[in-house]
Amino acid sequence: MSTYTATVAENLNDLLEKTYDAEKGYKKAAENTDNASLKSFFTRKSEERYNFGHALKTEIKQFGEDVDKGGSVTGAVHRAWMDTKAFFSADDAESMLEESIRGEEAAVEEYKEVLSDTNLPPSTATLLTQQMNAIKADLNKIKQLEDLQ
Repeated sequence: MSTYTATVAENLNDLLEKTYDAEKGYKKAAENTDNASLKSFFTRKSEERYNFGHALKTEIKQFGEDVDKGGSVTGAVHRAWMDTKAFFSADDAESMLEESIRGEEAAVEEYKEVLSDTNLPPSTATLLTQQMNAIKADLNKIKQLEDLQ
């Protein structure tokens, strides 16, 4: 396996780790809100990230690389912070939306960084572009939801 292929697979594993974090974070957000609309939205986002993870795993395996199995320590700390914030916040829905916006903006930047490699295989570039565009679309929805709060 070439160094380039290993690097692409490593970048995809980094995205996969963050996808695991987002999946767990959205699940946690769904658990931390009593608002039925937000609970449904966060649950859908968690399921979406689960599906993103499986697609990334398939792509990583095509490079002959091993798939990372868990989330990051940073993600676990972020979820604990969300729990604490929800516990002490008078308006937990708004704080969850703010955290979601922050996480989605970071995800878009991470996808852009990996996509900046102009030599990505077409299947990888297509997959990442589709996932990034879905994140961008939902980022706009989250911002609208925040404005409604």
